[in-house]
Amino acid sequence: MQLIEVTTPQQEKEFIKVNVLMNQGDPNYIQPLDKDVEQVFDKEKNKAYRFGETIRWILKDNQGKLIGRIAAFVNKKYKTKGDEGLVGGFGFFECINDQAAANYLFDTAKNWLEAKGMYAMDGPINFGERDRWWGVQVGGFQQPLYCMNYNPKYYQKLFEGYGFKVFFNQYCYALKVKDRLQDKFYKRHDEVAKNPDFKAVHIRKDQLDKFAHDFVTVYNKAWAGHGGLKTMDHRLVIGMFNAMKPVMDERISWFTYYKEEPIGVWLNIVDLNQWFKFLHGRFDWWGKLKFAWIKLTKKNKKFNGIIFGVVPEWQGKGIDSYMIMEAAKIIQDQHLYEDYELQWIGDFNPKMMNVASSLGTDITRHLITYRYIIDTTKEFKRHPLV
Repeated sequence: MQLIEVTTPQQEKEFIKVNVLMNQGDPNYIQPLDKDVEQVFDKEKNKAYRFGETIRWILKDNQGKLIGRIAAFVNKKYKTKGDEGLVGGFGFFECINDQAAANYLFDTAKNWLEAKGMYAMDGPINFGERDRWWGVQVGGFQQPLYCMNYNPKYYQKLFEGYGFKVFFNQYCYALKVKDRLQDKFYKRHDEVAKNPDFKAVHIRKDQLDKFAHDFVTVYNKAWAGHGGLKTMDHRLVIGMFNAMKPVMDERISWFTYYKEEPIGVWLNIVDLNQWFKFLHGRFDWWGKLKFAWIKLTKKNKKFNGIIFGVVPEWQGKGIDSYMIMEAAKIIQDQHLYEDYELQWIGDFNPKMMNVASSLGTDITRHLITYRYIIDTTKEFKRHPLV
């Protein structure tokens, strides 16, 4: 076998190609956009490079055929409560169904991370936010959501055969939009709605700056500091909102306020992969033209939940039900979509899992983030609850 560090434009193309080769023939596979993978390793576009570094390899057999790939990351911002030292990461793992080849790739990442002082390695993870490229899929093999990992079923065997342990499970939940929610949602909504100090509104493209500020307020109160999640600032969020703007449906992302103070947020996007699956990874000028035509002519029947949360002081007071039911007045009544799927929720967040299941959802996907202890004097521990 030949292990090659990715350093040239041609090798970057081969790094992309490995993913296609490993999933060819799978009717549910949707090729990620090349640009979305390339941006992870672009120092000008990925802000995580301010806090870390990456390295990539491709693996070929003795005849020069591509049989695997892996990337390793060091990011000083990546921390989990209770860690006994520095934890590195790896991702973008692809490999043929061969334990020796997989071990070669895992060993390569482990040795690089160990040399950087890491006591453990987590993967597959992203060099950046958790909303992309996180976890290996082990159940619910259907068409992947946008920027969600998708892989052959045998990957679980390769990970566990090497000695990885489950750091946390990740579950996606789905429902039919037309289905009536449980009665308790209507009751809790009505109780909150009696107070005119509460209001829920959907996002507006002409006020993205305001909503970015409101999102930062809720996010930093509800999530920052939990499970390794860092605080967000306005510049990052407005950049995210502006990137979403061309495909943003204002009617499906909602904010809740008490006396004009933001206390809850529910961000959703259309399932972009229902359009991107026709592009086969391309988003150059031709791909953009094709995308514009597809978007115009093919109705997207599915939308996905990205973030749902209420600030701590308002949790358990019906605000979640109020926000959901206010949104339902438009989403359900106007028959905007047929299917809804929540992006993955980690089993370290049982409260959010309970919210998802209480909507009457079914679990549609199961992914796993694994951990491998490099320093054997350290103890393995599951991801702490939040």
